[in-house]
Amino acid sequence: MRYSRIFNDAARRRDIYETVTNRVIADLEKGVRPWVKPWNSEHLEGRIMRPLRHNGERYSGINVLMLWSAAEEQGFASPTWMTYKQALTLGGQVRKGEHGSPVVYASTFAAEEETDDGDTVVKEVPFLKTYTVFNVEQIDGLPERYRESAPEPLNPVERIAEAEHFFAATGAEIRHVGTQALYSVTHDHIRMPPIDTFRDAESYYATLAHETTHWTRHPSRLDREFGRKRFGDEGYAREELVAELGSAYLCADLGLEPVVREDHAAYIESWLTVLKKDKRAIFQGAAYAQRAADYLHEMQPEQAPVPAPERDPEEPAADEPALRPSWHDVVEESVNAAKNDEEHEPEEDADEPEEHRPRSPQISLF
Repeated sequence: MRYSRIFNDAARRRDIYETVTNRVIADLEKGVRPWVKPWNSEHLEGRIMRPLRHNGERYSGINVLMLWSAAEEQGFASPTWMTYKQALTLGGQVRKGEHGSPVVYASTFAAEEETDDGDTVVKEVPFLKTYTVFNVEQIDGLPERYRESAPEPLNPVERIAEAEHFFAATGAEIRHVGTQALYSVTHDHIRMPPIDTFRDAESYYATLAHETTHWTRHPSRLDREFGRKRFGDEGYAREELVAELGSAYLCADLGLEPVVREDHAAYIESWLTVLKKDKRAIFQGAAYAQRAADYLHEMQPEQAPVPAPERDPEEPAADEPALRPSWHDVVEESVNAAKNDEEHEPEEDADEPEEHRPRSPQISLF
């Protein structure tokens, strides 16, 4: 790998950080949580889902937010996205004049570093890259399976039963008492108001998704700590951002609609403070939220094995980078930004016409 190419991409990476963060800030200043936009889009039909790759695998982390927003802004109903080269391989062709949407993935390169003793060691340096994908609604000639409508939402009885089984399988201690939903890390239990005090059962489980995301932060689980010392400080705001995003991912997976908390305005103010201070905070929050959602999914009863989706031979397979809680480290956050997602995707299709790539310098994400 050529170092010059990596470091020449630094400006583009900064643009992604800044563009995503600025658009999130703009929405929050209007009182809108951008991660619930899919549920407010009139053009979307069927069940809200996480975005999918060409082979049916789900996107994760910050890419979920980026592609949800691209779909909402451009009016796409399909959840499936692919690169220019993948479309060609499948017999399709991106229509002339269409512009792709950027997504990110994390990788590493080897760099030599001199120790205090004068020895030379090789260190794996993580970095964040972007590549371009297109919604299948921008592509002609794809196989018929890509034209299928999004799945219909589960009926209320099925939806609530699925949510009940999901949260029961986590083994979290849930106490139904009082009027406030919260997670106590000291006593390691979730407190929820009785279900009949909510507007409906779906609102109850959407709220439980938020608190169960908090539950994963316990030292015996994911040991997520942002240096929080008191209610309302920066560490508290970062953890609440993780719970918000984790709840959105879980709601999409379970067919639920996120709820707006009564203290919505206070949380928005705290998130704005963090995001204006750190342009990587939304990337990091999405990465930790994804890890929490994955952890909860892994606690579900084993089902019959499903054949792995066919992987594009052009996509190199790589082990996912480790997620560490040191959000002070810029390099680590670059890895966190795409945790558990795009390590195996191509950087960008070399033969993709320039006209199809995202417009520069403005990248429309949120």
